Amino acid sequence: MSLNILFPELAKVFYQENKIESFARFTLQNTTSDKLLSLGGNGLDKSIIKVMRQKNSHPVCKTILEMPFDWIPPETSQDPLYIQHSIAKAHVELIGPTGLVKSNDIRIGLYGMLPNTEYGVRTHPADELYVMLAGKAYWQIDEKPYRLHYPCERSYHPSMVKHANRTGPEAFMSIYVWCGDVSSKNYVYEGIR
Repeated sequence: MSLNILFPELAKVFYQENKIESFARFTLQNTTSDKLLSLGGNGLDKSIIKVMRQKNSHPVCKTILEMPFDWIPPETSQDPLYIQHSIAKAHVELIGPTGLVKSNDIRIGLYGMLPNTEYGVRTHPADELYVMLAGKAYWQIDEKPYRLHYPCERSYHPSMVKHANRTGPEAFMSIYVWCGDVSSKNYVYEGIR
């Protein structure tokens, strides 16, 4: 399997005309990889697969499910609390400093969470956008109340703005983009409120 199959499909997810989506779309349309993904690795939890197969999930989910990614919890921080709270997450960085394709200008990855879990309050210098691909998730920005998001809805987090997310009885899958300072050096995880 090749990332060259997936990247053009993911580019179509970013159809809005704003800086972060335009940059993500351009990057995905203009990035090729000769890296072949090997079969095996850590598969997705069945609860995430289930929502990715629902009728209302984004069509790109079908291609994602065919890719033999090694799904692991994100490793953005070495904080023990962050590590503990990341166990219920599935992640693969496609493009970025630690991605399958290296870049220091952008991070693009896939990120999902199991049902009834929470990813606590965090901040980072990068501007960030999540686009929901499947399932449902509640997103919080700053001190505002959590808001439920469905497939194709977006949650935008400007640089250094506190944000958090959680799931109810259903898992979710999303694609995220970091622009600007994509280093994780100044990432701060405060935990669950």
